[in-house]
Amino acid sequence: VQLQASGGGLVQAGGSLRLSCAASGRTFSSYVMDWFRQCPGKEDEFVAAISWSGERTYYSDSVKGRFTISRDNAKNTVYLQMNSLKPEDTAVYYCAASMDLSYTDSEMDYWGKGTLVTVSS
Repeated sequence: VQLQASGGGLVQAGGSLRLSCAASGRTFSSYVMDWFRQCPGKEDEFVAAISWSGERTYYSDSVKGRFTISRDNAKNTVYLQMNSLKPEDTAVYYCAASMDLSYTDSEMDYWGKGTLVTVSS
């Protein structure tokens, strides 16, 4: 599976962005999809995950209530809608795929290249 994230950019605090992650291959629905981020000077941080069919979603406490993860298996794409953005959300955001549900970056099977999100105060 090859993953390509897009949609990052510069936004003011309180604004919104939607990230997309397009996957190649015909087995997209076999994978749990995650979003991670790496803030400047910090390690990778789990952001959100969505189950194979999209019925279940999981969020870190830092984004719960502001971010929404979704997927469209017909389009082989997972999304991350980010609202009420804060300067501390500034990071490179990565999408990742795993066969089983996990919140741990070392357990991901595939990674996409990151997309930079910068939130100005």
